[in-house]
Amino acid sequence: MDKQDSTRGMPRFDVGLTGGIGCGKTTVADLFAARGASVIDTDQIAHSLTAPHGAAMPALVEEFGAAFATPDGALDRAKMRALVFADPGARSRLEGILHPRIREATAAAALLATGPYVIFVVPLLIESGTWRERVVRVLAIDCPEEVQVARVMTRNGLPEAQVRAIMAAQVTRAQRRLAADDIILNDDGLDTLVPQVDRLHAFYLAEAARLVGVPNERL
Repeated sequence: MDKQDSTRGMPRFDVGLTGGIGCGKTTVADLFAARGASVIDTDQIAHSLTAPHGAAMPALVEEFGAAFATPDGALDRAKMRALVFADPGARSRLEGILHPRIREATAAAALLATGPYVIFVVPLLIESGTWRERVVRVLAIDCPEEVQVARVMTRNGLPEAQVRAIMAAQVTRAQRRLAADDIILNDDGLDTLVPQVDRLHAFYLAEAARLVGVPNERL
C-alpha cells in the first residue's frame, strides 16, 4: 500500500530505516543517498536542535536548568544521558520537548525531497509506536550484539556496561527483525553491504514507480 503525504496531497513511497546503536544506520543511509534516495535522518535533526543555540535549547534549559548546557550553548549530552537513564520521567520530559520539533523539521525536509523515494532514518522507529503507520516499509540494519558493543566502544569510547545499558533501553535484535519488512545484515564490511543495498534500492525504485507513479526519468 502507499502512504498519503498530507503535506503535498499525494502519495509518496517512504521507507523507515532503523537499527540498534552501532548497527551502521548512517553507513547504509549514505549508500542509499549515493544512489539517489532522499535521506532524512532524525538523529541529525535532533543534533541540530541541540547544537549551540539550537532551536530546542531555550526550552531544554528552562526545563532542566543551565547546568545541562555546555559553555557554548549546546546540550550537554553526557549529563543528559546519565539523567534519562536514571530517571524515566526525565526521558519523557526530554522527548516532550524534542519530538514535536523533530516531527516538524522532518515534515519540512520531506517537502523538499526530490528522490524517487524517501528514507527516514529513525533509530527508535519500532519503539516509537507511531512511525510504522507513517512509512510503507521498515528496513532494519542488523548485526550481532557483540559487534554492536565492539563498534560503539571503539567509536564513542564508552565502557561496555554503558553500551549494554543503551542497548537494553532499545527493542531486542529479535523484536527488530520481526518488525521489519526488509533486513540488511551489516557484519562484514562494504563488500557484503553494497550488494544488499543495491538489491533493495532496485526494489524500492520499482515499488515507488508502481505505487506512486514516479516518472521514468527519475529512475
